[in-house]
Amino acid sequence: MATIKLLEQLTENRFVNLFHVEGENDKGHHSNYYVASRAKTKEDLMITTGKNVADGVSIYALYGEKRDKVVLVRQYRYPINTYIYEFPAGLCEPGENYKEAAERELHEETGLNFHPLDVDDLYELPRFSTVGMSDESVAMVFGYADGKISDKYQEESEEIQVVIADRDEVRRILKEEHVAILAAYHLQHFLHDDDPFEFLNV
Repeated sequence: MATIKLLEQLTENRFVNLFHVEGENDKGHHSNYYVASRAKTKEDLMITTGKNVADGVSIYALYGEKRDKVVLVRQYRYPINTYIYEFPAGLCEPGENYKEAAERELHEETGLNFHPLDVDDLYELPRFSTVGMSDESVAMVFGYADGKISDKYQEESEEIQVVIADRDEVRRILKEEHVAILAAYHLQHFLHDDDPFEFLNV
């Protein structure tokens, strides 16, 4: 396993920071690596703590009486300078568990009410989103949504359109639009499974 020789913080921002890592791997190769992180300081990095703690949640919510629609957001993202379809998501606040964060974030982004399912930990433990450049970790939360769409709880910095998509619309989105990888994977299964959450009962 590689040995880290130097770790330094290069930025001090609210939502994401850049860290410089100097290391040597088990082949003797020296690297200068740059890590983007939600951590506020280098003491909070997983490099330092060794702990995988969820920075945020991604919310897979089914909607409708037959639970045959899925809640998506079409959101403008600066890194790609265009819109992308994603699951509603957001950062965990201090002291929040995954389900509490998911309920709050879905309501803030969409106006809808979220009813999370109790599932085995293996389905919602935090996983790394883009481990090649970040230690960001996200917990997946599954459940059902109801209520009426509203944008009045969104932050001014957000440019979000709420989309309630049936299978035909999901098929079109996957063929024609930009889609975040986590959402795309689940949406592919949503297209073909009568009960998209059946796998949670296995």
